[in-house]
Amino acid sequence: MIWSQDSAVLWSLLVLGGVVGLAVGSFLNVVVYRLPAGGSLVAPASSCPDCGAAIRSYDNIPVLSWLLLRGRCRDCRRPISARYPAVEALTAILFVVVAVVFVPPIVGSHSVVGSIAGVLGLLAFLYLAAISVTLALIDIDTRTLPNAIVLPSYPVASILLGGALVLRGDLDHLISAAVGGAALFAFYLVLALVRPDGMGYGDVKLAGVLGLYLGALGWPQLAIGAFAAFVLGGLFGVVLLITRRATRSSGIPFGPWMLAGAWLGILFGGPLWSGYLALIGLG
Repeated sequence: MIWSQDSAVLWSLLVLGGVVGLAVGSFLNVVVYRLPAGGSLVAPASSCPDCGAAIRSYDNIPVLSWLLLRGRCRDCRRPISARYPAVEALTAILFVVVAVVFVPPIVGSHSVVGSIAGVLGLLAFLYLAAISVTLALIDIDTRTLPNAIVLPSYPVASILLGGALVLRGDLDHLISAAVGGAALFAFYLVLALVRPDGMGYGDVKLAGVLGLYLGALGWPQLAIGAFAAFVLGGLFGVVLLITRRATRSSGIPFGPWMLAGAWLGILFGGPLWSGYLALIGLG
């Protein structure tokens, strides 16, 4: 492979995406811990949950500091949960994956309008990556999907995705985004009304956001992303039943599976849909 200027820019942006992802992941740890409790996201400074000692700046380097300290507080030597570096690493990985998918079209674009559209799309999916990690963890911890995160996602997604599609003159995907958001919202609303014990209204509001994103990519991504949530959630439920960690009446947070299904649709929706059509003889 010849090392071209475009490839150098691409690799630089991928590395930058990973570094930014680590920093964002560090902040998401704060959001996940403080937002459900109603605390401030900016003050006080991070501290050890056991002894209360403030975390020094040189001990606040994502992942690396936890490894160097061997997962313990510098002051009281009590263990610090491995979840903190895991969240930072997961966010970094998601940011790199998003960059792998959405940066090449920007680098390869030969027009200013195309580049701006690409940047808007990239920002939209980086935003989705960040709230996906946050909402999944909060839902696991508290069985809630906070309005403070979900509701602002509607204007953010509409502006970034809508702006990108308008600049590209892509009316078809603009329509599928609007239909996807409305359809998933309505579908989950019906489920919540029919089975209020099995589906919460936080799931309903999140469904609309995910429908916008999936629809903006196309009908195959929308279909796979919507269906995958129930497949993944169902498989997880079966595993819990088999291992006797839950009963048929047990409730499980569905938000993480909605998000996982959406990312499956985003990243692999096209090939999976083509494979499905080929399987039933329509490909």
